[in-house]
Order: sequence, then C-alpha cells, then structure tokens
Amino acid sequence: MAKKLINKSVVLNVVGTLIIITGVLMALAIPFSFYYNDGMQGVFIQSTLITIAIGLLTKYLTRKKKNDEVKKREGYLIVAFGWTGMIICSAIPYLLSGAFDGITNVFFETVSGLTTTGSSILNNIEQMPESILFWRSMTQWIGGMGIIVLTIAILPLLGVGGMELFASEAPGPTKDKIHPRIKETAKRLWLIYVSLTLLQTTLLWVADMSFFDALNHALTTMSTGGFSTKQASIAHFTSPMIQYIIILFMFLAGTNFTLLYFGSKLKFKKFWNNDEFNWYVMAVILLTFVVTPLVYFSLNTGVEESIRTALFQVVSIITTTGYASANYTEWGAFASFIFFLLLFSGASAGSTSGGMKIVRITLLIKNGFLEFKRRLHPSAIIPVQLNGNGVSPKIIYNLLAFVFFYLFVFVSGSIALTFIGLDFKDAISASITAVSNVGPGIGSINPGASFAHLPNEAKWVLSFLMILGRLELFTIAILFTPYFWRRN
Repeated sequence: MAKKLINKSVVLNVVGTLIIITGVLMALAIPFSFYYNDGMQGVFIQSTLITIAIGLLTKYLTRKKKNDEVKKREGYLIVAFGWTGMIICSAIPYLLSGAFDGITNVFFETVSGLTTTGSSILNNIEQMPESILFWRSMTQWIGGMGIIVLTIAILPLLGVGGMELFASEAPGPTKDKIHPRIKETAKRLWLIYVSLTLLQTTLLWVADMSFFDALNHALTTMSTGGFSTKQASIAHFTSPMIQYIIILFMFLAGTNFTLLYFGSKLKFKKFWNNDEFNWYVMAVILLTFVVTPLVYFSLNTGVEESIRTALFQVVSIITTTGYASANYTEWGAFASFIFFLLLFSGASAGSTSGGMKIVRITLLIKNGFLEFKRRLHPSAIIPVQLNGNGVSPKIIYNLLAFVFFYLFVFVSGSIALTFIGLDFKDAISASITAVSNVGPGIGSINPGASFAHLPNEAKWVLSFLMILGRLELFTIAILFTPYFWRRN
C-alpha cells in the first residue's frame, strides 16, 4: 500500500495546538475588560471558550500516531493552515463586539495584527474598549513570536527564501524532518521575546507612560507591529525618553534573535562578526544622517529633536514597525522617496521584521560587484562571502528567485489596486507596505492616516498581500502549484 502523500492528521493536529494557544492568550484580555468595565467581558469569555473548543476538537479528531513525522509538505500546510486558523479565531472578539464596521474591516484588522503589519482601519482608537485594544496589540505579539519560531526553526527546513543563511547558527532542522531540538530553540527564543517585552513595559512605565499604554506598546514594539493605543501613534507622547526607549527596542526587535540569544550569553563578538548586523547598523546611521537635515529645515526644530525624529522614523520603517512620531511625507519629495525605498528593506533575517531583509540586499550587492570580477576572470570560482564563509550558488539562486518573486508580487498587487480604483501613488505604496508588513506608506496612507477610506476590494487584496509577505512568499505560493500536489 502506497504511503499517503500528505498526512492530514498531523497537519490539523498541530493547527489545533496553535488555535488552543491563541485561545489561552485571548483569555488575557478578560481581566482588562473587568478592570476597565468596558462591557466586553462576555465577548472575551465567549470568544476564548469558542477558540479553545475549536482547537481541542481539532486535536481530538486528529489524534496522531507516535511515529508520525512532519515532513516538507506537512510543514508548508502547517504554516499556511495554522496562520489561517489563527486569523479566523482571532477575529471572533472583533465580530462579537460589534466594534468594527463590517466583515471586511474585521478581517483586515485581524490580518494586519497577526502579520505584524500595523495598517489600521480605525479612526477612533481612543474610543475603543480597552480590552479590544489589548487584544489588538496581543495579536501582533502572537504573530511576531510565530514568525521568529517559523524563520529560525521551520522555514530553513522548507528551504524558503534563503533562510538557510542563518540555520547553521541556530539549532534546528536537519534534512527532511523537524529535529527535536526545535523545541529547545523555540523555548530560548520565547524567553528572550518575553523578557524584552517585560523590560520595555517596565522602562516605559517608569518613563511616565501609563501601565496599560506601556504594556500595549511593548507588545507591538517587540513584534515590530506598530499598533498604538493612540490615534496619533507615538506622536501623542512628547517625552524624549519614551521615544528613545521605543527606538532602542524597535532596533532590538529588528535584530536576528539568534544574535540576541548569543548577546544574552555575553558573546558580543558574534555581533561584530555578523555582516548583516554591521550593514543594519550602518544603514540606520547613514540614513539618519541623510534625513536629519530634511527634518531640521522642514520643521525648524532643534538639533537633538531633529536627530531623534529622523532616527525614530528610520528605525521604525527599516524594522517595519510602522510607528510614527512625525509624518515623513511632510519633509519634501526626497524624504518621501527615501522612505518609499525603505519600505522594501526590512531589518535582519530571524527577526520579527518584514521586508526583503538586509541579508538578502547585502548578498545582492556583493554578488553584483563580484560579477565584474567574474567577467575579467571567467574561469575563476569566486564565491560570495558572508560572515567570512562562502555562500553556496544554490542559496544565491534561491535569493534571486525570491527577489524576483517579491517584485512580481509587489507589481501584481499594484496593478490590482489601480484596477480597483486607487491612484498610482496610493497603489504602489499600499502594495509594498502590505507585502513588506510595514503599515504606513506615502500618499493618502501616510503615517498620519488610516486605511479606512480604501474600497473593500482593496482591503481584501492588501490582506492577501500581507499574509503572502509575512510567510516569505514561497510558503503560500507553492500551495497553488501543481508540483506540490503531485507524488513525484
């Protein structure tokens, strides 16, 4: 008897576990609802029970055998269906609360949360129930940690998007089955993620932010999500200390979590020997240096405030957090162009940030320059170097395929949005900010605006682009190919 191509029971069993975890974390909103007496107690109790029940039922109906293994096909389906299940269940409180206008807005806000994009349809954030705001922030925190575990532990197994680049540094998968040490890796990453979240909460609280605001902003900073409890985002808080704390933790959230683990072991040499981290630091410094004069002459602020404002926006966009302490589209066309290009970037691989990732851009640049050398010496084998080691041609081919597909999705999304009726600037901006999971863009979706005014059709397109971008493109796209469903 031929072995099944896909073990559906294994896939659904893992998905059930993810849904249960979502339900347990959803329950954390209940105490906030009681404390603030916002009328959402029943909503969150019902939502929690429904979500956990769905997860338990799924696990019960798909009890797996002891020797069942998660292989490549199951891995892809777990990522795709796990994310789908979490999105559906995370939307339940929004649906039951009636706080959002229509299913489209509910779906958009939920997807934006779990993919840590941070695009919002809300124009009345301060009037929303506190427990809804907390759950909104929590969806981003859940999504952020999910991505860390995926990119370090699972995606290298699937060979997605060149993630093999740092797989050697992180204990994880080998060959065609998920290695037991993934559990160990995930635990370490969870610990770092939770610890940094608690530390930022404490620091923001000490810096005179309310505990509720401090917790919510810590949740959405570490996930590079960007949801805020204020309509004006971080511009609401004028304290330089608060802004510097958020800058620091945005930067840390955009750093490869494997490096942060080594940092917790005081192995700081790993940072200086890491090419991607060095490029990350240099990009932040250089771009801040370029943008600061634009801020200074546009806003007529002091030197320190100009540097801080420029640094905040650069770190926010490069890490794809999407917070705003100012509207960069008001600093002239050149500033808008710089930030538009930054929408493509992203920070480090193995972080919670979206975008292409700096490691890919670094390798593209290095490979481009080496191509001149290869032209002069056609017989020579000249590999691209990363962290002092040669990068295999296979990874370079994967990288080029990823970049091509990334740009293809961006262009296709832009075309679809213009067809729906968005003007050119809004279409290209919305498309790339969705694919890169940034949040704000340029045009009518600048940092000072919401996505509420966009047509419903555009919101569905952007939701799909957010999911596609968050899951490294190939993870979802491969499910739509005939090769995935063939035995050979």
